Amino acid sequence: MKKRIRKQFTKELENIKKRILALGAMVEERVQIAIKAIDTNDSDLAQQIIKTDYEIDETEVELEEECLKVLALHQPMAIDLRFIIAAIKINAELERIGDQAVNIAERVGVTAKREQLDFYFDYSSMGEKAQAMLKMSLDALIQLDYDLAFKVVMMDDEVDKIKEEAYDKIKKAMGENPDKIGYLINLFLISRHLERLADHATNIAEQVVYLVEGEIIRHAPYPQA
Repeated sequence: MKKRIRKQFTKELENIKKRILALGAMVEERVQIAIKAIDTNDSDLAQQIIKTDYEIDETEVELEEECLKVLALHQPMAIDLRFIIAAIKINAELERIGDQAVNIAERVGVTAKREQLDFYFDYSSMGEKAQAMLKMSLDALIQLDYDLAFKVVMMDDEVDKIKEEAYDKIKKAMGENPDKIGYLINLFLISRHLERLADHATNIAEQVVYLVEGEIIRHAPYPQA
């Protein structure tokens, strides 16, 4: 009887892991499209993200319900309990990344309709770093790789620095183009959403560290690179 229950429990844990990774792949695809929309200023691509966001929301709710059901039925302990806790939190972080992709899409939808300026902040580096952080955090989850997860955590400052650079340059452009404030605010908000996307990827990496080591590193002082 106990063996059968354990076998069923293991099967349910594997199913949760598969569903998290499937949600991660879905979110990664949306982020790729969002970054491409920034680069091309393509409102059609942006609309594609907005129209399909419900898929991520529905999957997140279903996965959370499944995790809570397993908690209630099996009352897991030790590493199994850490996995369920981490799964619930990673699930939520992935949904929030999907929301940031939508936010970016909405900003692109606005900027694509406005008269373009000679000024434009190049978000390619910031987008690539945020996208890499998401991929690495999910790879760390698949491999239960503490070092890779911690590398993601350390990369977060790089994205923050680019956001500050965007703020400084766009603020200067606002002074030079006071009639284009609306366009420039939307341009700056893209940097804010990319920075938040990277923050959520960092949170996923922190959950991997918790899963592997049982160590909560959120708010902890990190060594300087």
